[in-house]
Amino acid sequence: MASLKEIKGRINSINGTLKITSAMKMVASAKLHKAQTAIANLLPYRQRMYDILYRLISDDPLSLSGRYTAERQARKVAIVAVASNSSLCGAFNSDMIRLFGKVTDEYLASGLSKEDILVFPVGRKMSDAVSKAGFRPQGQYDRLADKHLYDEVAAFAQELTDRFLKGEVDRVELLYSHYKSSAVQEPVRETYLPFLPVSASDAPAGNSGGDNLVNDYIKEPDAATLLNVLLPKVLVLQIYTMLLDANLSEHAARTVAMQEASDNGRQLLQDLTLQYNKQRQQAITNELLDIVSGTMA
Repeated sequence: MASLKEIKGRINSINGTLKITSAMKMVASAKLHKAQTAIANLLPYRQRMYDILYRLISDDPLSLSGRYTAERQARKVAIVAVASNSSLCGAFNSDMIRLFGKVTDEYLASGLSKEDILVFPVGRKMSDAVSKAGFRPQGQYDRLADKHLYDEVAAFAQELTDRFLKGEVDRVELLYSHYKSSAVQEPVRETYLPFLPVSASDAPAGNSGGDNLVNDYIKEPDAATLLNVLLPKVLVLQIYTMLLDANLSEHAARTVAMQEASDNGRQLLQDLTLQYNKQRQQAITNELLDIVSGTMA
């Protein structure tokens, strides 16, 4: 049985840990609110861009045929896998690393080698997992997990697009965590390139799906030219939204993890305090018995 001094030391240690977890929860909550604001401000612009894209495709479906939508046999693929730069965020990183392993195993089982799978890891945790799995990261993109400067995101999206257009890769996939609620973050696998035309069924949330769109507008010079200008912007926007979504999921996961850690710490503190009080009372009782026994003798 632990001594009173040992129990007191454990109580002090847990109190110190509770201060840390409470502070981390407050920081994560503040970052969560900031990330929610950022993605909420982006969604109307994203929605309008997809509305315009859908209108152009609805008017002239053939105008979308081109190099961005070319379906090729997947002899080489690029995978963008997003995790975080730090830990203490529950199962956020382990879920993404597990999804990355599942996707790469599928490609390896289809006959591709590790040299045929180009991995673009975002986040230090994913970079470490990629190297451990025997893949060579195609660059250092840890900064994109925390900082979302549009110019840097656009350069990253342009690099992916250029590799696809030059035929260096036949498919580009995105692996990230989608924020559904503060308690639920869902690992997602998306095809980035070749670009899949939006339809009424898979249009972004809030889109009317084209049912009520008014098509009496003028396109200059033509739909194909407009799509060649619009599509690169939509592709950059897709990467930017993905990074914001993953960052939002990370802060939500960390907030929940720190809350659970604080709750567990408080429960453990109660148990130790009860144990300390019982042992102290027992020690006092024993001393009284010794005094009484000595007096009677």
